[in-house]
Amino acid sequence: MKQVTLWGLGSMGSGIAKLLRRRGIPIAAVWDRDQEKVGTSVGQLLGDGLGNGVFVSQPDENYPPPGNVLIIATGSFVPEVYPQIMEGLYAGQHVLTIAEEMAYPWASHQKLAENIDGAAQAKGVSVLGTGINPGFVLDALIGFLSACCSRVESVYASRVNDLSPFGPTVLKSQGVAVTPQEFADGLEDGTIVGHIGFPESIHLAASMLGWTIDRIEQEREPIISNTKRETPFITVEPGQTAGCRHRAWGYSGGRCVIQLDHPQQVCPDVEGVSTGDHITITGEPSLSMDIQPEIPGGTGTVAVTVNAMEKLVHAAPGLRTMADLVIPSCRQ
Repeated sequence: MKQVTLWGLGSMGSGIAKLLRRRGIPIAAVWDRDQEKVGTSVGQLLGDGLGNGVFVSQPDENYPPPGNVLIIATGSFVPEVYPQIMEGLYAGQHVLTIAEEMAYPWASHQKLAENIDGAAQAKGVSVLGTGINPGFVLDALIGFLSACCSRVESVYASRVNDLSPFGPTVLKSQGVAVTPQEFADGLEDGTIVGHIGFPESIHLAASMLGWTIDRIEQEREPIISNTKRETPFITVEPGQTAGCRHRAWGYSGGRCVIQLDHPQQVCPDVEGVSTGDHITITGEPSLSMDIQPEIPGGTGTVAVTVNAMEKLVHAAPGLRTMADLVIPSCRQ
């Protein structure tokens, strides 16, 4: 039986905890460093009516992590979650993380990826980075859809989405609720990065299509709000940025083979922007897929993570990607 330690009980971690509890998957421990949560029962914090369950503790109060699966819902970057992943591996756990760079960590942190892979193989367990994007819409779904083709020449994919469900970590990285000048300054000093995961998505999709990516170009532009927008986590005043339009181009053999477009912002509906996911594959045959509205980012990430866990525990040991799994599906 799977028993999960959940590291991080923020916006996404709370959603993962609720889905695990709803499906009856035992949660052995919940770790968080927020002192307002430590010592409080998970049931009280979630308010899902399923009982109190375990109490939140700090990671160093309950080591090693219990159970046989560790789900990490903390940072976005490989160096941030690397120590946490390794703690799970030392304890002999399968590890899932929603850190965006972990969808294809070789793209940005080759050595750390090799270390994770080696440790996982030594323990006979598997590691996966996943989520709605990267991890599904602009990468794995492209690969799955290409199964209908005998030849693929190029790919264009876009995701127009609503950032409203996401918490402060994601919103800060998108430069939400700052002035245009502060947005430009943030791009310069690295505090604003736009969408995290385009290199990872391009390399993951390319790996499924048999392409080697030689070069990636990226462009980030602020989306300026004309109206006041409010979410549970942030307020955007007129003239401030509501989000970021981030585009990327992946080249193979000097030719652009993958183009990704990702304008994301809080409350796009207040200015008449419709959300959606779109993939166009040019090849034999050429095909196009539209999903409207967008697959919800928050609930989508939660579901992909929990559904992928069902496949990961049976995957070959080592550092895996979504391309390595039997296609995850919703099993209730």
